Amino acid sequence: MAKKKDKKLRVIWVKSSIGYSERQKGTIRALGLRRLGQSVEHKDTPVIRGMINRVDHLVEVQEVEK
Repeated sequence: MAKKKDKKLRVIWVKSSIGYSERQKGTIRALGLRRLGQSVEHKDTPVIRGMINRVDHLVEVQEVEK
């Protein structure tokens, strides 16, 4: 039986969080982002999607298949 490919999301921090709430800054940190311009990869799960939705104005998201 063929294995289903895992979808991953590449999250890139593109806009500074200065001037935004501590909650949004915390979400950026929880996604694993430390520096502006940094990118991280996460499995495509509802939890990660929810976090991305909270800060979608600060990040860029790309779907990556492995």
